[in-house]
Amino acid sequence: VIDHVSVPLHLTFKENNIFLASHTYPFYDCEEAMNLLENQPCYSCASNRWNCQWDWKRHICEESSSVQDVIKQNMEEECPQFLNPNPPIIPMEYQTTVHFEGRHLAYYQGKKFVVGNSQFEFEAPVHESDEEKFSFMSKEFSYSTNETLQLNLSIRTDKVKIDSKLMVTLYNCSYGRSDCSLCLAAHRDYNCVWCEEDGKPSKCVYDKLCHAPPTDTCPPPEITRIEPKTGPLSGGILLTIMGSNLGIKAEDVKNVMVADKACLFKEEYYSVSTRIVCQVGPMYEPKQGQIEVNINGKLGKSPSEVLFTYQKPYPSGIKPESGPQAGGTALTITGTNLATGSKKDVQVSVGSQPCNVTEFGDEIVCITGPNSKVETVDVTVDYGGTAISVPANFSYSENPTVTKFLPVNSFSSGGRNITVTGTGFGLIQSFSLVVHAERPEAGKMSLKRFGGKLVTRLNETTVVFSSPPILEDPENYNITTIILMDHYHLAVKNESHSFAYVADPTFENFTDGIKKQVNKLINAKGSNLNKAMTIDEAQAFVGDEPCNIKTLTETDLYCEPPEVQPQPKKRQKRDTINNLPEFIVKFGLREWILGRVEYDTRVSDIPLNLILPLVLIPMIAIIVISVICYRRKSQQAEREYEKIKSQLEGLEESVRDRCKKEFTDLMIEMEDQTNDISEAGIPVLDYKTYTDRVFFLPSKDGEKDVMITGKLDIPEARRQTVEQSLNQFSNLLNSKSFLINFIHTLENQREFSARAKVYFASLLTVALHGKLEYYTDIMRTLFLELMEQYVVAKNPKLMLRRSETVVERMLSNWMSICLYQYLKDNAGEPLYKLFKAIKHQVEKGPVDAVLKKAKYTLNDTGLLGDDVEYTQLTVNVYVQDGGTDSIPVKVLNCDTISQVKEKIIDQVYRNLPCSQWPKAESVVLEWRPGSTAQILSDLDLTSQRDGRWKRINTLMHYNVRDGATLILSKMGISQQPEDNQQDVPGERHALLEDENKVWHLVRPVDEIDEGKSKRGSVKEKERTKAITEIYLTRLLSVKGTLQQFVDNFFHSVLNSNHVVPPAVKYFFDFLDEQAEKHDIKDEDTIHIWKTNSLPLRFWVNILKNPHFIFDVHVHEVVDASLSVIAQTFMDACTRTEHKLSRDSPSNKLLYAKEISNYKKMVEDYYKGIRQMVPVSDQDMNTHLAEISRAHTDSLNTLVALHQLYQYTNKYYDEIINALEEDPAAQKMQLAFRLQQIAAALENKVTDL
Repeated sequence: VIDHVSVPLHLTFKENNIFLASHTYPFYDCEEAMNLLENQPCYSCASNRWNCQWDWKRHICEESSSVQDVIKQNMEEECPQFLNPNPPIIPMEYQTTVHFEGRHLAYYQGKKFVVGNSQFEFEAPVHESDEEKFSFMSKEFSYSTNETLQLNLSIRTDKVKIDSKLMVTLYNCSYGRSDCSLCLAAHRDYNCVWCEEDGKPSKCVYDKLCHAPPTDTCPPPEITRIEPKTGPLSGGILLTIMGSNLGIKAEDVKNVMVADKACLFKEEYYSVSTRIVCQVGPMYEPKQGQIEVNINGKLGKSPSEVLFTYQKPYPSGIKPESGPQAGGTALTITGTNLATGSKKDVQVSVGSQPCNVTEFGDEIVCITGPNSKVETVDVTVDYGGTAISVPANFSYSENPTVTKFLPVNSFSSGGRNITVTGTGFGLIQSFSLVVHAERPEAGKMSLKRFGGKLVTRLNETTVVFSSPPILEDPENYNITTIILMDHYHLAVKNESHSFAYVADPTFENFTDGIKKQVNKLINAKGSNLNKAMTIDEAQAFVGDEPCNIKTLTETDLYCEPPEVQPQPKKRQKRDTINNLPEFIVKFGLREWILGRVEYDTRVSDIPLNLILPLVLIPMIAIIVISVICYRRKSQQAEREYEKIKSQLEGLEESVRDRCKKEFTDLMIEMEDQTNDISEAGIPVLDYKTYTDRVFFLPSKDGEKDVMITGKLDIPEARRQTVEQSLNQFSNLLNSKSFLINFIHTLENQREFSARAKVYFASLLTVALHGKLEYYTDIMRTLFLELMEQYVVAKNPKLMLRRSETVVERMLSNWMSICLYQYLKDNAGEPLYKLFKAIKHQVEKGPVDAVLKKAKYTLNDTGLLGDDVEYTQLTVNVYVQDGGTDSIPVKVLNCDTISQVKEKIIDQVYRNLPCSQWPKAESVVLEWRPGSTAQILSDLDLTSQRDGRWKRINTLMHYNVRDGATLILSKMGISQQPEDNQQDVPGERHALLEDENKVWHLVRPVDEIDEGKSKRGSVKEKERTKAITEIYLTRLLSVKGTLQQFVDNFFHSVLNSNHVVPPAVKYFFDFLDEQAEKHDIKDEDTIHIWKTNSLPLRFWVNILKNPHFIFDVHVHEVVDASLSVIAQTFMDACTRTEHKLSRDSPSNKLLYAKEISNYKKMVEDYYKGIRQMVPVSDQDMNTHLAEISRAHTDSLNTLVALHQLYQYTNKYYDEIINALEEDPAAQKMQLAFRLQQIAAALENKVTDL
């Protein structure tokens, strides 16, 4: 019965759906409350927690009121009621008079009562014998399922129930008392007797139901069976004797004999009438005999088939004879008469350790326990306290160990055969496998187990197991693989590494589901294909027939199909396209069906005798015409040939050598050498630094901008006043009417430049960061106005093209705020790896410190167009006050000293954020070739000179060789050797001379010495240009090396199947909604809006400026390559087709092949987002509120308000006028409030 329901209530403000409070309220029903207790309506009502009262006149439970003569809440003891039945227990099958009491029955004087029970359909009149004394006669209740039964009795008068606490217990003497002893042992209150009537079977009944004199004594005892049937000669084991009439109590058992030998009675195990337990005594020789019991002088013997046998067990041997120290070996003991006694009477010991008995019979099997050392021990079997030694010893051997395992990993879907090599496997009887996976942050609470049975022992040193399938994302768990060898848990690991799981590979399905013309090879594309799989293990099938795998790389699988197109599998035929077989790849336990395959069955329709004349005759005609033309042109060609012959001879040898070298470089550079990218972790900036750099680093003051430094130039005496006023100004900004007028007024000022709008919007973002929902509302309002302008002007495609308005910059900042966590958790890693990969590639080759050009780059304008010879060196660096160990650093002998310092700092301080690294100019590099020491500098008096040109010093200049020792120390004159003191002013003078020009690897081509003729200059330029084109192959080399990193970044930000930030979905839906509202059906326009609002506005900015999100320094040569990738990203986001030709820029040509794939990714990304579940305003507001709560306190909000006020001060009159003209602003007295704030901030006496 339910007397109430609990309803949760929530209080919110309707306008913005802002949550205020909530509570769960119970709604109760008094009419239901009276039914909570069976047969007690008044007590249920008055004792209830609700505000109910019992009206005993009307017999209802109602809401409490001022009415008198009712039973109020908590007055339940005053309810009319019946209680205290006597006797409380009554026999079944016999009518009994039950007496009981009544209370508070004044209202029911003269009424007739009826007692009843619905279970037995029982009703009887109630007789009143005295005041408040009552009785009734029960019926002959019949119930054979249990010994006793609780019977609840109700009392009614005039069809209404009066509270009844009458409960009696029915009991049945016959239940569970099948013999005389059990019957006489029943509780005295039951009055049970063993009834023996003539012509009827004897049974246990209630005494008044027996029509013959009851029996006081029981028949002789009977023995039906014993357990166990055998025992050792020494005795000492427990014998259980079962039967009937074995006594009413333990004292009735006078004596027990087993095979004429006394058996010691164990009173604690005795069970009335049915069981006697005794401890058998010793016997001097094997013997068999009956069991005899004496129960109060009455003897009972076991029948001839129930006999006990004394025998002597004799264990003779064990197998196996050795096992691991960890225990768990199933030890089998053989011999004769081992099945003596029972399993619980036998104990086995192996040395000092117990061996747990699991099987008992003709052979005994027990499981050995652990032993602390390697040793040979005795085995003993104990029967009832008598130990018998086994004439064989058991050897504890060293636990198994693992020395190696191959392969070292498996895909998470499992099924890979792993061969484990080690020692001690021959000792083990049973093998199984378990894999534990736990989340690092959750510990043991998150532990998950995955079992495997497929473990096979090949020999004593080798086992093979099949990796079981586990979780889909093993990289998020700590994985431990354990082979269970008997009781020993052997982890699959060695000194260097553990067996690992990696996520399953992914395969791309065939285009349109069919791979055509596959007679030679079938290519399946995917990712991470060979991460945990080899060509020998992988399987591929075309239909039912195998496809012979020829190549398996990270991204490609090539296999040779059967010569004839196979039939599809039988299970496929119902779902077959043109009866084509499926192509299936199987790695371990997992299969991928990539589509269907179609062989090239085309046959030439033209016979061979027609093909030859049709081809040969036109070919001969073309040759004849060509010869005629050639003869006419040959004379002219010979003249021109003589003219350029001299040039070709000079270039031929150079071009041959350089092309050969570049081809070799291209092959070498394709190898991946960026394995160390993720070693030091990803140095993501904290939220404040990130927003400072995105919002204010591009400003005219850069890092010294007041918003980054956070310094307010306010006299201390006025600080409190100013802060209070700025807080009032903050409240004013939170007025939508004021803020919209404020922004419109500023944008109407001619001198309010585009740069000022950008800076103003960033200040506004920080100032309103505490209420991002409000900020979003303002942005939305301004955005709708902006859209209206472009739609009216019929130029909707131009919207968001630049940041020419405050709202466009507000959108940029809004995206930056909302995508910070996404950058940190998802896209940050591939972007950081791309940056590190470019940096690594650039620094592997020469970089001209003056021209800022590199041998390895993606940017043709930043390509080092000369063949610089260089050698890689490894120098050993000692850091002053940095310990005694040297740090090996890879450098190039053509590096300048500053470049060497930067590479050393990069390596030495790689585990620290870049912002904490020392600057190259603040450290001194000292070379110690032997006992001498030399300070290394970019320019000094030893620098190479050539006229006005001075070359920057390199390691080659100082003749520093591989393995040299360098010392890095802080800048200080005292650290420089005395004999070099004079170099310092000389170096400074060399750097300051105007007439000197410096160069590093290549002299600029337009700087020709005056001695050379003008004609010679032109030739030199032509020669250089011709050679420069050869080096464009390096762009391809670098592109190939970095391709995977570029692809990974694009996939991370353009994949709607992964995490999509809610802000992106929310804003894209807003754009779709506005396009529909303005009846814009041109998909190009919507595509441009989305591209301008996210990829070009946010991602390109982050891609070109990794230091906005990471604590890194971006060198100019790295920036040049990032610009090429950023341009590729921009090209991918446009729908315009770019016509490429030989004259197209190299940067465009470089990614021409990939652009179409990237464009499709963008289209799919936009389409995928459109199909996602919408993000509601409430969800978005909750998300924004969480960002506000988490980060607002760290921002320089007060400084932003102060800076914003400067604009108010500058355009004070215009803003006041705009506010006074706006009716809404007039109503809220916004102009007056601004004047008050201005007076306080500028320390003026107001006239208001």
